[in-house]
Amino acid sequence: VAILGAGCAAIFVYAIGSLGRGGATPLKMALAGAATSVASASMVIAVVLPRGDIAGGIHSWQIGGVGGATYERILPVLPFLLVGFVISLLSARKLNSLALGDELATGLGESVATARAVASLGAILLCGATTAICGPIGFLGLVVPHLCRLLVGVDHRWLLPFSTLAGACLLLAADVLGRIVARPAEIDVGIVTAMIGAPFFIWIVRRQRVRDL
Repeated sequence: VAILGAGCAAIFVYAIGSLGRGGATPLKMALAGAATSVASASMVIAVVLPRGDIAGGIHSWQIGGVGGATYERILPVLPFLLVGFVISLLSARKLNSLALGDELATGLGESVATARAVASLGAILLCGATTAICGPIGFLGLVVPHLCRLLVGVDHRWLLPFSTLAGACLLLAADVLGRIVARPAEIDVGIVTAMIGAPFFIWIVRRQRVRDL
């Protein structure tokens, strides 16, 4: 169900990001994703408010955290994680072609629609399965690839595995920081990543001219 929801959200974000001049640019996709996330969170709040009996249990699904990622909960979604990871790695060469632009990728013999759909499927499987375990942990997918691109370049054959390791390290560091800063209590890791990622997101948006939107 989580993967199905991730697929519907991905289609909706792509449709919104494709509107206007220039089609689905990375910045427009990021903005569409942020707007969709806020709208979805508002819908969740609207459902939870009249239900005091589930308000406590829904907390982790509003912020996200790694506390619920036990081996018992990971095993049912492990096949989806593995399949999504393999699909993403196998899509690396095609993503390199797509980065050159649709027309040039077509000239190189790539089926742009197929390549984009397969790569999106890998991302949907990974995001949906992970969210089913940990809840929504925001901004990792936005911050980490941009930072890794500065370190290893734009070749997705290196960028994808490096982003995997860097994302895991950043998540672990954010979780440890949240436990140290507020001890003996704890700041949920989703809050820490948002504090790191929100300024980075604003910086990305400010780099672009408004007319490019």
